[in-house]
Amino acid sequence: MTEKVDPIEKNCLGENPYPIEKLYPLEKIGGWKTKTSIIAYENPWLKITHEEVVTPKGTDGIYGVVHFKNIAIGVVPIDDEGNTWLVKQSRYTLNQYTWEIPEGGCPQGEEPINAAKRELEEEVGLQANDWQQLMTMHLSNSVTDEFCVVFIARGLFAGTQALESTEDIEYKKLPLTEAIEMVKRGDITDGISVAALLRIALMLKD
Repeated sequence: MTEKVDPIEKNCLGENPYPIEKLYPLEKIGGWKTKTSIIAYENPWLKITHEEVVTPKGTDGIYGVVHFKNIAIGVVPIDDEGNTWLVKQSRYTLNQYTWEIPEGGCPQGEEPINAAKRELEEEVGLQANDWQQLMTMHLSNSVTDEFCVVFIARGLFAGTQALESTEDIEYKKLPLTEAIEMVKRGDITDGISVAALLRIALMLKD
């Protein structure tokens, strides 16, 4: 007979080294209450907790929460002729290549605008004189707290591309209107890129 193992007590790293945090219970909005929380997995970029909860209807339940340690950053560069730049890169989780706006992460303690400037130059070799915040987003709020800030960059001039070891990026310059059409055709499926380009499409109609 096989011994039943609690998946929260044993994870992919072996015996779970993290203690259960008793919260007794923590009141949350909407009638939710958190009774206990345990870190099921953690790395430098995210933390996953398994939580015992009380639902708004008063029943017992569980919740898996993914906490992102970085703020997601997106940049839509636009030149004086109405062109933009997209990047094509492999996405490990999808095992696919995807077209996206330049994106990256903003570590704790860094200003999002500085992270945006860094990512634009690293990925497509551009710098910009004029920066405008376009929008903020919660990317998948049913299970994660991932937060995103998207900027428009204008007044572009040449910088130096400097890809990280995890990036196999190629980029292309194209009319902004064509990038928006790629969203409409379903050629761009990345959530940040879709939202940013459609927001700009609405702005162009005003």
